[in-house]
Amino acid sequence: MAISFEKVNYIYQPNTPMESIGLKDINVTIKDHSYTALIGHTGSGKSTFVQHVNALLKPSAGKVIVDDRVIEPTTNNKNLKPLRQKVGMVFQFPESQLFEETVEKDIMFGPMNFGVEEEQAKQMARTALKQVGLSEEFLEKSPFDLSGGQMRRVAIAGVLASNPDILILDEPTAGLDPKGRLEMMTMFNQLHQDGKTIILVTHQMEDVANYADDVVVFNHGEVAKQGTPAEIFADEQWVLDNNLELPRSSELMNRLKNKGLKADENPLVIDDLVNAIDKNI
Repeated sequence: MAISFEKVNYIYQPNTPMESIGLKDINVTIKDHSYTALIGHTGSGKSTFVQHVNALLKPSAGKVIVDDRVIEPTTNNKNLKPLRQKVGMVFQFPESQLFEETVEKDIMFGPMNFGVEEEQAKQMARTALKQVGLSEEFLEKSPFDLSGGQMRRVAIAGVLASNPDILILDEPTAGLDPKGRLEMMTMFNQLHQDGKTIILVTHQMEDVANYADDVVVFNHGEVAKQGTPAEIFADEQWVLDNNLELPRSSELMNRLKNKGLKADENPLVIDDLVNAIDKNI
């Protein structure tokens, strides 16, 4: 399911003293089955952007097209379930949204809300639990008896159970230690390999470099640049001017160049950094 934003503007609290611009003249296309990272400083428009994809927010002007569904300022809130079933959203700390007495019931809630029969919803819950790396023995446990990492996996399984084509991840590894973050990002990458379109909102430039094939940079509600990770991080000064950081491998290579290493490469991931150093020493 491809996603297109055409001249999209969004204004928070219009015609009030609190009026502010959330998005300004956004023209972005996210390709089907792509892995797109959205980056930018806090308040730059990333979360506002993703909330338009399943019409949690509707544009003040312009239109959003998701597959063949057009969302405009006048779009009626009725009949949005088919769209929202295809767009799964994982917010920061999704485990805070757990509420049922068992893991199975919590995961089943989404499919049943979309009209799936109970027995089919149970099967979907088992499938989703496997996708997040948990065994069926968790189904009858209370989600509140699990570890923090397990609770997050259960919450994500609840999103996956409806089998969305598009998965939006808004800082999904917030609060996790490095091992937990790697496990979570590896799981999302596998979902991408299985065919899902991934949209990742993140401040972790390592994740952008390691997983994304397209990057959209937001700044004050506008798109500052869109391109591959290599294109986005090619100009160090531009990155810094837009309140971003370089991936650690790029930072280290720049330090080595400043100390006299003769190299043309701009490695974004550790393997490329090692290869570049071996080549130039």
